[in-house]
Amino acid sequence: MNSPNLASGPRAWRARALAVLASLGLALGLLLGLPAVSQAAGSLPCDIYAAAGTPCVAAHSVTRALLSSYNGPLYQVTRVSDGATADIGLVGGYADAAAQDAFCANSGGCRITKIYDQSGRHNDLKPGPAGTAGMGNDRGADASEIAVTAGGHKVYGVWISPGVGYRYTGVASGVAVNGQPEGAYMVASGTHVGSACCFDYGNAESTPADTGNGHMDAVSIATTCYFAPCTGNGPWVEADLENGMFQGDNGSNTANQGNKSTFVTAVLKNNGQTRYALKGGNSQTGGLSTWWDGALPTRGGYQPMHQEGGIILGIGGDNSNWNRGTFFEGVMVSGYPTDAAENAVQANIVSVGYSGQTDVPNGPQGTVTGPGGKCVDVAADDTGVNGAAVQLWDCQTYAEDQHWTHNPDGSLSTLGRCLDIENNGTAGGAKLELWDCNGVGGQKWVQQADGSLLNPQSGRCLDSPSGATANGTRLQIWDCNGAAAQKFGLS
Repeated sequence: MNSPNLASGPRAWRARALAVLASLGLALGLLLGLPAVSQAAGSLPCDIYAAAGTPCVAAHSVTRALLSSYNGPLYQVTRVSDGATADIGLVGGYADAAAQDAFCANSGGCRITKIYDQSGRHNDLKPGPAGTAGMGNDRGADASEIAVTAGGHKVYGVWISPGVGYRYTGVASGVAVNGQPEGAYMVASGTHVGSACCFDYGNAESTPADTGNGHMDAVSIATTCYFAPCTGNGPWVEADLENGMFQGDNGSNTANQGNKSTFVTAVLKNNGQTRYALKGGNSQTGGLSTWWDGALPTRGGYQPMHQEGGIILGIGGDNSNWNRGTFFEGVMVSGYPTDAAENAVQANIVSVGYSGQTDVPNGPQGTVTGPGGKCVDVAADDTGVNGAAVQLWDCQTYAEDQHWTHNPDGSLSTLGRCLDIENNGTAGGAKLELWDCNGVGGQKWVQQADGSLLNPQSGRCLDSPSGATANGTRLQIWDCNGAAAQKFGLS
């Protein structure tokens, strides 16, 4: 058995004492309403964990530095228009959102194509490969889909929609394998959530395949009640240990009340042999609630664990990428963290002052509203492959595929592709689809004074056949006639 606290002697005692003092000091400041110093040297999450003897082996954030000595890039963005890339670094310890805005402006947008590891181990995350779940390669998140505030700075989150996900494929440096102890946390949305598989962050298979119970050790926040009964409707902080989203012991845990705050700190630690713990808290205020601290599942394969040392974000171990969520920061550590260290990390997170909505896209995109007040939508739930049907559907604030960017060349894009006419057609009745942006005439749309959207190449307008308003109505082009079936408003 791996004990959670094997270190001894003066140095280890001093490290534990420092972690406790850090926790008490930060907590006292919060209670007294004193000004928080969010980026003080030595007080960031990886500093706190290292002082407690459980150093970060992976640290990913698109909002801020997680280690006081780190001054490298946080993430990389790639422009849709020309494939050019730029690293987004730090200004005063926080992401340089202005640099991203300048680079991505008037280009059809950008995608986040790499999230850098701040631990020094180069465990960087990139869009993941196809896996045994049957989904194709993951795509990078729209870089400007969701903006919030951290430390008084505008920053962007990682908006996870179905089809978006990241992975370190292989065995990441220092990450636990074969029953070694580890811990992890992430700050994510408690409002942009779903029940599908899987919005995870943490240890996963080294290849995108389900290799059996105990081969994953990732923290999740979702409305997935995998083992009934569950209390309320969630979302719950859960442990994805492969083939189960566990809230405690063998799955169900009615003591888990869930975490519904706008920003949630989700914490998981696992000694790899017999014990794991789950905690959750509001990332804007207060401390952590312990939802489980006890035995690993006895279902078979979990005692001991069989972690493989891969890293995932926003997906499951087999690349199940059907869920949604919003990610801001997270780390993985070597060893079983102390409660004092986790409390100090939570106090530091609170001191950052995260604010804003986390469930509504607020970037440069807008909706296109058509007949019946329905939204122009891409079939197949945000997956956005070439040839996906474009249709009418009930407007949903969280649906990425209903938020379109009106580009300088007259195209409309979402999910990294453009609103397109099948085969670049011009005939009346030609169907609308999603396709790679390529500048052809079938991808140009001009708003007219009467509220219609004209495709200049064909001389025809975006149209709902016979003025239909039902969900799933496939859109087409048709002779412009000023009818209600051709009224499409850009917002």
